[in-house]
Amino acid sequence: MSPVQNITVLGSTGSIGLSTLDVISRHPERYRAFALTANRNSEALFQQVVKFRPRFAVLREESAAEALRNRLRGTGSDTEVLAGTAGLIAVAEHPAVQQVMAAIVGAAGLLPTLAAVKAGKRILLANKESLVMSGQLFMSAVQESGAQLLPIDSEHNAIFQCMPADFSAGLQRRGVERILLTGSGGPFRTLPLDQFAGVTPDQACAHPNWDMGRKISVDSATMMNKGLEFIEACWLFSAATDQVQVVVHPQSVIHSMVQYVDGSVLAQMGNPDMRTPIAYGLGWPGRLVSGVEPLDLVKVAQLDFQAPDESRFPCLRLAREAMEAGQTASVVLNAVNEVMVDAFLQGAARFTDIPAVIETVLERCPLVDAVDIDTILRADEEARRLAQEHIGVRKT
Repeated sequence: MSPVQNITVLGSTGSIGLSTLDVISRHPERYRAFALTANRNSEALFQQVVKFRPRFAVLREESAAEALRNRLRGTGSDTEVLAGTAGLIAVAEHPAVQQVMAAIVGAAGLLPTLAAVKAGKRILLANKESLVMSGQLFMSAVQESGAQLLPIDSEHNAIFQCMPADFSAGLQRRGVERILLTGSGGPFRTLPLDQFAGVTPDQACAHPNWDMGRKISVDSATMMNKGLEFIEACWLFSAATDQVQVVVHPQSVIHSMVQYVDGSVLAQMGNPDMRTPIAYGLGWPGRLVSGVEPLDLVKVAQLDFQAPDESRFPCLRLAREAMEAGQTASVVLNAVNEVMVDAFLQGAARFTDIPAVIETVLERCPLVDAVDIDTILRADEEARRLAQEHIGVRKT
């Protein structure tokens, strides 16, 4: 019998983290939750520590970490509590860890995910922003360290399953014509355009198919989530921008497809449940029981496909243009989007302000070669500053 593998779950209290722990709990003979991390949700993390008894737990703020230490001490727990980015990096690169679920939302996931890569771990990548921000730097680190990179976003996981095993040798050389990246179109696929300005956070977070966190739900509503996935697909599969085509598929049953030069199209299908790609990543190259209900095609009955409307969803265009522009354009795109989504959720910006401010800052922010992590982080900081300026102007 193979030894139990230690798993670090970066972002264990989010939707991906919860699904990961659900899959892990179904296979205690194979996996152990070695480290669990959260941003601010110390109560949820406390409950997870009591249940899974990890070696480490990490919170962003030292004061919250100290409070968790004191609380766990009262239960007799021997879990060590760490704090901040240093704590995240420590549990991501820990020598006892075999696999790292990178599920922290946003730019905050970049440094610990990159640390796991450099330590040669198997990375289950659900933090698309790591690749969006650091692209070439990230993929070069994977090659240099020998880390295994397995995409967990349902779309990229589907593409991975439909690709030839040796796709890294080049898509054209392996007969791949294009990648068909599917997306549901979110809750506003048919909403009249003149109603977009009045969209509320609760409406934007009411995704018709997926149960996700609020930030990702808003990204789905603007289709920026698909834009970020477009950039991620280009890096993961060494694809040019004209080799990736976004297709709106409202049912979220086909998670993505790969089209070959002979006319074949391979698709990965399943119910919209993140436990499927998570189980695939954990067990690869084998397969695990995930707890997901089997797909009933008779019940589904119909599969629809449409071209995306970029006048309705300008974030798709902005993401493609950022990928084509290169340098730090994708860093700026992601940073401004994070600021604007947070502002929208806090009631400080309208839904339509999100793409408008992204486009304005992209035009204004100087782009430089993303040669190292410090350059990337400086570009991220400057883009956030400019976005905050625009929020201030629009509030007055």
